[in-house]
Amino acid sequence: MKKTPSNEVLVGDCREVMKTLPENYISACITDPPYNYEFIGHKWDDSEIQRRIERVNGKKNKTLVKNIPYGSGLAGGVRNEKWYQRNRNNTLDYEKWCFEWGEQLFRICKPGATVLVFNSTRTVAHVQVALESAGFYARDILVYKRSSGIPKGVNIKQQLEKKGYENSEQWDGWHSCLRNEWEAICVLQKPLVNNYLETLQEYGTGLFYTKDRFGGFQSNILEGIQREKTEEFNVHCTVKPIALMRKLVEIFVPRLENSILIDPFAGSGTTLLAAKEFGIRYVGIEIVPDYIGFAE
Repeated sequence: MKKTPSNEVLVGDCREVMKTLPENYISACITDPPYNYEFIGHKWDDSEIQRRIERVNGKKNKTLVKNIPYGSGLAGGVRNEKWYQRNRNNTLDYEKWCFEWGEQLFRICKPGATVLVFNSTRTVAHVQVALESAGFYARDILVYKRSSGIPKGVNIKQQLEKKGYENSEQWDGWHSCLRNEWEAICVLQKPLVNNYLETLQEYGTGLFYTKDRFGGFQSNILEGIQREKTEEFNVHCTVKPIALMRKLVEIFVPRLENSILIDPFAGSGTTLLAAKEFGIRYVGIEIVPDYIGFAE
């Protein structure tokens, strides 16, 4: 017997938990899985977050590196052949992992179900390829434009100055990366039944709500969304703004009695809260038991 949970947050590895759900059960998925940086080398859980916090406490530089696990071999170091091979192996491992949960997600989604997956600009292609391999059809990449971005990487002028090179001034403004102000949201869909009309009539899926708040046609660039102050009890380090999740639920989840939204990486439950506000049933899955309490 397959379980048919509704308005619940289930504890466990989503690759295993989704095996307990029936086929063609889910109407939409909106989720924010660990990005490829977070995937490397360490289990991504509350103990890992606390380890990073303790590492920076008392130091002059208070920046908490949330995305690159210490000791991963990819946070820095010499860019030699071994470094690039580790990087490539990590990419392949990450794609394999995405395929594993994507395969189960595909089975439980209704035809026409829309799947949205957050990821970084560097790694979203890996997610798309993995989920296409699982059977989904790629539809779009949404741009979530944040209000700010922190420059990262190498300031080559400063490095040249430290080493005493002449003419370091000519490299003023040259850097190893751009300031990143957006996150990617990969949009995929389980294949339709013949066409949009038949799929809508049989499963209530397949379409997007495209009227924006000004009465125009919704863009695939989402901007002007303010971040709220995170509640004190919530130590999850990648909480998305509730306003953003409301917008995504409004666009991609039909407000029907039989609609069910799933978030296989529920975290502190922001996606599920947005679904609840719209009166949409939800299923969350979270591997860290402590986060269930935050969600509730």
